[in-house]
Amino acid sequence: MSITLEKSWLNELSAEFEKDYIKALKTFLQQEKQKGFTVYPKGSEVFNALDHTPFNKVKVVILGQDPYHGQGQAHGLSFSVQKGITVPPSLKNIYKELATDIEGFSIPTHGNLTKWADEGVLLLNATLTVRAHEAGSHQGKGWEIFTDKIISQLSTQREGLVFLLWGRYAQNKSALIDQTKHTILAAAHPLLSQLIMDFLKLTFFQGKRYFGKQGLSPIDWQIT
Repeated sequence: MSITLEKSWLNELSAEFEKDYIKALKTFLQQEKQKGFTVYPKGSEVFNALDHTPFNKVKVVILGQDPYHGQGQAHGLSFSVQKGITVPPSLKNIYKELATDIEGFSIPTHGNLTKWADEGVLLLNATLTVRAHEAGSHQGKGWEIFTDKIISQLSTQREGLVFLLWGRYAQNKSALIDQTKHTILAAAHPLLSQLIMDFLKLTFFQGKRYFGKQGLSPIDWQIT
């Protein structure tokens, strides 16, 4: 795993790369490949969420848990898959809710959310890599310390962000967020479509209203 990072994030996180947990994580990833395991996403895409959404451009944070572990799916953005890959159930449910909540929204034919990332939506997984076909296989190896630092830096150094925390795992990260400076909108995980419809409607509606009150341009959720 080569460590190259967008400049503004490198300014915020450079000290992390000198810490023992990152060195141990790098060794672990090297050993995974030496053992013949396939790791997703590929090295150049591990930090895609940061590279597409600079620190000072973040408006919304959507937190996932792990990258997708199927072939060709993960490319460094939570809930997103590359074009040509079947849209996962969670993202299908998010699209359905957006179509309900946002006038004129058309459900995309693919699941690549790069446009959201470029709009200011930080699509961050708590764990940034995974062994192929083994969900959760890289949890507890150090990534969570790194991504907790990302959340903490956003909380302390920025103001007026919206954190969309879907599911219990994501909601546990609320302890890292200063709620006097930021808005947290919690809902059930999008995979549980029968449980989240009202919550997601509230999430997207309040998020849209919030940006207007903050004097910020709202996210254009439409993907073509």
